[in-house]
Amino acid sequence: AFADYASEWVTPQFRAITGYTWEEVRELGGWLRVIHPDDRAALVPFADRLLAGSPAEAEYRIRTKGGEVRRLRDCCHPVRDAATGRVARLYGAVQDVTERRRLEDQLRQAQKMEAIGQLAGGVAHDFNNLLTVINGYTDLILTDTPEADPRHTPLAAVRAAGDRAAALTGQLLAFSRKTIVAPKVLDLNDVVDSAGRMLRRLIGEHIVLTTSLAPHLDPVRADPGLIEQVIMNLAVNARDAMPTGGRLTIETANLVLRAGDGHYPGLGAGRYVRLCVSDTGHGMTEEVKARIFEPFFTTKGPGEGTGLGLATVYGIVMSVGGYVGAYSEVGVGTTFKVLLPAAPPATPPGPPEAPALAPRGTETVLLVEDEDAVRRLAQIALAVQGYTVLEAPTAADAARLAEAHPGPVHLLLTDVVMPEMGGRAVADAVRARRPGVKVLYMSGYTDDAVVRHGVLAATDAFLQKPFTPLSLARKVRDVLDH
Repeated sequence: AFADYASEWVTPQFRAITGYTWEEVRELGGWLRVIHPDDRAALVPFADRLLAGSPAEAEYRIRTKGGEVRRLRDCCHPVRDAATGRVARLYGAVQDVTERRRLEDQLRQAQKMEAIGQLAGGVAHDFNNLLTVINGYTDLILTDTPEADPRHTPLAAVRAAGDRAAALTGQLLAFSRKTIVAPKVLDLNDVVDSAGRMLRRLIGEHIVLTTSLAPHLDPVRADPGLIEQVIMNLAVNARDAMPTGGRLTIETANLVLRAGDGHYPGLGAGRYVRLCVSDTGHGMTEEVKARIFEPFFTTKGPGEGTGLGLATVYGIVMSVGGYVGAYSEVGVGTTFKVLLPAAPPATPPGPPEAPALAPRGTETVLLVEDEDAVRRLAQIALAVQGYTVLEAPTAADAARLAEAHPGPVHLLLTDVVMPEMGGRAVADAVRARRPGVKVLYMSGYTDDAVVRHGVLAATDAFLQKPFTPLSLARKVRDVLDH
């Protein structure tokens, strides 16, 4: 049998990899005793091939003398006895491929998450167009429907459902990193304090909430609303892991990463702020932990969760160049670690902004939107406020209207992503004919394509879908007045 072959010689590196001398391996009962129990059965074809006289390769895990699990690649060759023709000896080499496989697994996971993010962002973009129409027309009807009207209550219910749907697409956009954010320099301790007041009501009296906030914490640059969402989502996940009670702990600390530090993949050397959210819940298996950041993956029953909470956390943290990971033991609990890049201190705030002006106006707006229903809603919303609206379903129509309209065109309101020609190209074409025109972009999402179109790099404004007639009118007024 394969296990009967005794070793004649091993390299000094053998002990460096396994922690054992070969004599210690023999005392254990042979090399098979070092191999991880779950991998021994899979090595039967490897051994059979060698005993049949053919070279063979295999990859398996071992338990080192210190108890660590390492992955080895074994390349072995048989040597036949010249007289009998039987396999008399085996020679070969093993290579520790643990780190290589870890990096490959991380790359595959990152690629999978990116693909899922592209799908999630696309779905959210299309759904936001639908929500713009649903919520927008509902708002218009509600404006003309008094509360005493029996239709008011069902209309309000439709509008509330639209808000919940918009929040859901917002989570998808946060996961796929395709949402417009408003970052500012902030103290993470302040965000934890603010969230803590809500958390105590959210998690219930059966869970003890404690915080350990480091003094003199480095500032971070992020959207405070999104960071608060990270904390809330992690806390809710912890609460659900402790249905009979437990302890939820939130900690902050400064952290300096050195070059070559492999504990936090994807992060370079520098200063970071670490947020830890720990629970004493039921913990997770390795199989569950490998999928926790996937959207719509959940271990909860039907109707008990969307599966977007941790996916949203992942998207938000990745969008600011951070890291999020989890350590968990079944029956012990789970700790999520979030690292955010440290930022220079914030500059003192300026004087408060003047209150927003009324949304009415008399200017001319060139509206470019390929979705008929969205375009019609925007036209109605602006016309009600007194604007003259020129409608264009395509870029060619927009260029024609910009050329032919006898009066001034004060504002170009255009979708970002459209067939044949994107929003930036439309803006360039209209500006060639109307150099002074102001531009307001709108889209169901924004990603690197939007940056390539120049929306974020230029001084043009942006309106996120779904928007309401009132928010559209306010944004148009704001752009025209600045």
